[in-house]
Amino acid sequence: MSIVHPLKEVARRIRRSIVESTTMAGSGHPSSSLSAVELTTALFFGGLQNKGFFKQDVTDFQNPFNDKFILSKGHAAPLLYALYEAAGVLTREELLTLRKFTSHLQGHPTPEVPFVDVTTGSLGQGLSVGVGMAMGLKSKAQNVFVLLGDSEFAEGQNYEAMQIASYYKLNNLIAILDVNRLG
Repeated sequence: MSIVHPLKEVARRIRRSIVESTTMAGSGHPSSSLSAVELTTALFFGGLQNKGFFKQDVTDFQNPFNDKFILSKGHAAPLLYALYEAAGVLTREELLTLRKFTSHLQGHPTPEVPFVDVTTGSLGQGLSVGVGMAMGLKSKAQNVFVLLGDSEFAEGQNYEAMQIASYYKLNNLIAILDVNRLG
């Protein structure tokens, strides 16, 4: 009998949730959501004592010591929702309301959902928002993680954001580029 690493099980659950929720919705972006499952599973759940590298009190999203996560490739919202379902924040029933008119789980994340700080979806803007957040949080020792897609990396705004981040030495800004070659 082989023992499966707990992160493999979490990643499997997240992949299943993405496929189920986008299938129920009849729309969404499962491919760009699925391409970042391993990255985000490790980020959210792979740190010491399975608490993840990304530090967030999921019982208090307003906790001033929480790290911030920006899904710059906002069309991968099913991934974000599946992560929070795996963390116990969303129920399976809520997850399966993805993109329904009465649901708060829309095609792109919005602050209507308590774990979302900024609306994303206009490709290329997430890193700039992350720079602003990192500047504001630098003295509080909080990290800002930004997940970008390779297609949006063609936007010049990202390079301007990187220049500003370098100038201000924002060592609390972590940009993660998902190179899935789907764009």
